[in-house]
Amino acid sequence: MNRNDTAAATAPERQIGRHLDRLESRAKVTGRAEYIHNLVLPGMLHAKIFRSTVAHGRIVGIDVEAARALEGVHAVYTAEDILRVIPVPYYGPAFHDQPILAIGKVHYVGEPVAVVLASDPHVAEEATHLIVADYEELPAVFDEVEAASSGVHVHDTLKPAGTFPDLKHLAGRSGTNVALDFKLRRGDPDAAFAAADHVFEHTFRTQQVMHVPLEPMVSVAEAGDGTLTIHTASQSPSFVRIEIARLLGWAENQVRVRTALLGGGFGAKLYIKLEALAAALALLARRPVRVALTMEEQFFTITKHATTVRIKTAVTNDGRITARKCDVYWNGGAYADIGPRVTQKSGFTATGPYEIDNVSIDSYAVYTNLPPAGAFRGFGIPQVVWPYESQADIIARALKIDPVEFRRKNILRDGREHPTGTVMRDAALELVLDRVADRLRWNEPFDHGSGTVKRGRGIGIGFKALVAPTTSVAMVSLGGDGSCIVYSSTVDMGQASDTAMALVAGEVLGIAAERIKVIHPDTDVTPYDMATLGSRSTFHMGHAVRLAAEDALAKMRALAAELGLPSDGRLDAGVLLKKKYGMPAGNVVGVGSFMPGYVKPDAETGQSPDITPNWMVGGCGVEVEVDTETGHFRIVRFENVVDCGTPLNPKVVDTQISGAAIMQLGLTMLERMEFDATGQLRNASFSEYKIPGIHDIPPVIGREVVDAHQANGPFGAKGVGESATFGVASAIAEAIEDAVGVRLTALPLTPEAVYRAMCAARNEPLSEE
Repeated sequence: MNRNDTAAATAPERQIGRHLDRLESRAKVTGRAEYIHNLVLPGMLHAKIFRSTVAHGRIVGIDVEAARALEGVHAVYTAEDILRVIPVPYYGPAFHDQPILAIGKVHYVGEPVAVVLASDPHVAEEATHLIVADYEELPAVFDEVEAASSGVHVHDTLKPAGTFPDLKHLAGRSGTNVALDFKLRRGDPDAAFAAADHVFEHTFRTQQVMHVPLEPMVSVAEAGDGTLTIHTASQSPSFVRIEIARLLGWAENQVRVRTALLGGGFGAKLYIKLEALAAALALLARRPVRVALTMEEQFFTITKHATTVRIKTAVTNDGRITARKCDVYWNGGAYADIGPRVTQKSGFTATGPYEIDNVSIDSYAVYTNLPPAGAFRGFGIPQVVWPYESQADIIARALKIDPVEFRRKNILRDGREHPTGTVMRDAALELVLDRVADRLRWNEPFDHGSGTVKRGRGIGIGFKALVAPTTSVAMVSLGGDGSCIVYSSTVDMGQASDTAMALVAGEVLGIAAERIKVIHPDTDVTPYDMATLGSRSTFHMGHAVRLAAEDALAKMRALAAELGLPSDGRLDAGVLLKKKYGMPAGNVVGVGSFMPGYVKPDAETGQSPDITPNWMVGGCGVEVEVDTETGHFRIVRFENVVDCGTPLNPKVVDTQISGAAIMQLGLTMLERMEFDATGQLRNASFSEYKIPGIHDIPPVIGREVVDAHQANGPFGAKGVGESATFGVASAIAEAIEDAVGVRLTALPLTPEAVYRAMCAARNEPLSEE
């Protein structure tokens, strides 16, 4: 009996809710899983990139002769060469602002300026060191708040892309570094502040960090006769095809984009990254070209937004929030990427998961002369949860109200309006908060410690709107033997989306998920999907696969009726097709397309009755121990609770919670891209840029999914990949203050920062030891 037969024999009636191993797990552990990083094509050339050494400057000249003369070099290309095959070589999902290679100016240290091709990657790398570029340096701006009003402009003109419906309102504005100013207005904040019993005002900052996918970015392009195939580690193959076709002026069916499993993405591999460069090089060289970044080079390609948030809150004596004003500045770096969408989608949640009648939010996407920033796990939500939950603790402490009770008093409940005007539905905010408190034994006596080691605890909660409006399409094909194939352009990058889609199709069709094959994205084969991002796949592609399976089921029932067979109960496509064709032949193909409702927010007020189809919720509780002599602290309890509706696969959901929490732990305590005063990055390697290791992680990570149901989700489900990132940072900051009485307002939270704050609080000089 083979594996499929065993699965069929033991298949449970229900697929949703099974604790199922990932379908690809055996291929991964045996080394047979396909990754684009391992792809080798006949005659393939390797590309190595020569990068800018100045943050802002005009290109006076580029001398590539010595590089071209090096033995083994096939070619050296600059922007002049790119222009021969792509006359307008600018790309980007929000603005067409990023050139394939720098044209006329460089905008940040690390920007690609020239490329060397060779059969041997080491030869190509050596040749890049022989290239010499001369620049006329220009003033640069690095801070997001300064850049918002600076006379130093990163770009002379802004060119909106107009691709996505939610970004079609973007307009180019010269003489500014602000790519987007999203406004949200509700009630009368000025009057509420004037009448307030208490007003709290603080500024919080987050740092620029890198995604660190352990499979570095890689794209391989090969040109045919009027066609182009791009093999790429991308989270958005459908968008890559659209954008490459636009750049070349070709029909989409002349461009094929295929991917495989990804060794991590976290937002780094979205939209266009290396694909445009690989395409141009393949057309120029007329040979396959591989562009693969080193880990260091990824630091210069895409990052997470650094932010500055100014938050002002009016509160009554009994702890009721009456007004909130937020100014959120997003450091987008030199190119917008998808930063404007992050600015809007996360900006409107900056008031927090609280019912507030009077709101004023301004959320700015700002250009600077740093590496570009874009989508990152959490899609901007961790940056805004950090200030609003930190301030919640500050307010509760000042008013002598229990932090959990303060949150309960103000929390948004189902049926109430979010400040955008969208009514909250199926967001288990209070339940998540209660379960975090229960797991942390919040109401029991707590020992704050004695001697030099003090203990403290904190809780944080956050929520996230789903990206909308976006579209997913899926196909389900049943063969003459009854076997099933799902065609989906959702990219499996470790989140087990292949397994989830097999469960959804299997639930509808009555087939064990193990018997279903899921085809990896290939734009010549799999239908359109906007992208694998923002925890949208479970909701969007889950619905599309469900609809495709239901379409196939309807066609089987019609076929059964045509053949005079019973059309109710569980149907077997193999039996039906054999009956129709007299042999195992033919297919039953179902198609499903899904796009949720959406009403574009008003440009002046940000109001919308339908700004998101669902809300993802996550809460975190921590206990810490702090050494009062050194500032060193460690997490001794780490509890994480989420609302993801009905878990499609509880076994995978469990790992998603711990994975997201650990990632945010690194961003909270360890990670920071360090730039000097000229924009040079000083720690672009794992020897200096620290991500969490086994000794940095608490020995036990508490994980729980609350009992909730997403009424408009596929089988009651919604996304979960980001929810456990939300409350981590603020919970740790509160636990530190609870332990030693100092409040940190900038990330990362380091022992040095704690020590300095304790010394300042005691009015003591810093120790020189």
